[in-house]
Amino acid sequence: MIKTTLGNHVATVEIDRPQKKNAITGEMYLALAQAVRDANADPAVRSVLITGQPGVFTAGNDLEDFMRNREGGELPSVAFMRSPAACDKPVIAAVTGLAVGIGTTMLLHCDFVVLAEDAQLSTPFVNLALVPEAASTLLMPLRIGYARAYEMFAFGETVDASTALRLGIANRVVPLDRLHAEAAAIAQRLAKLPAGSLAATKRLMRNPEVLTAQIAAESECFAERLTTAEAREAFTAFAERRPPDFAKLAG
Repeated sequence: MIKTTLGNHVATVEIDRPQKKNAITGEMYLALAQAVRDANADPAVRSVLITGQPGVFTAGNDLEDFMRNREGGELPSVAFMRSPAACDKPVIAAVTGLAVGIGTTMLLHCDFVVLAEDAQLSTPFVNLALVPEAASTLLMPLRIGYARAYEMFAFGETVDASTALRLGIANRVVPLDRLHAEAAAIAQRLAKLPAGSLAATKRLMRNPEVLTAQIAAESECFAERLTTAEAREAFTAFAERRPPDFAKLAG
């Protein structure tokens, strides 16, 4: 479900679960984390490209898997969140179709983001009575401003590719049939630059210790939110395939 290939000093990490819209299970999160760590540790790798399937980057958490395995210990998603935050090498994302939840917040850890024209970004954490993750509560306001970040998080509405480009979430938007060639060309171009200089520049631009601390704070709040009546209603409604009714919990 997570495939890694190496060519021209680029490690390509592919989310490959099209039958479930690339929804990410706990096992897949751990595999993604390991793939990024391995790429960062491999001297033959000079850039990392993360991609999905035609028409879908990832639908976010596999909620059925999450509901079965949310009890006890650190969530596997947290292990993945730390890996791109700590990666010294350039990380490029090639995004097509749905990029839900972690599919959007992981882009904030990428150094170059290429979107296909059909890309649809969303962050529906509050709709599930949870909170955003991957240090996005820090990175998103820094990237697009507090007002727009709050709107994205509070309403969870979809942002199309052209809007994401205008806001500064992405570097460029290309036709779907050019997406992977464009992203691969960027990854190879970065791979030819001085690796030490790129790593030092990245550390100056984004402090991994600050990001890791924000991930920890979000994870603690996320775990607390999972125990609330609001979260129980959100997940029960999901299982029953009905809209949640949070108003009945007031008072």
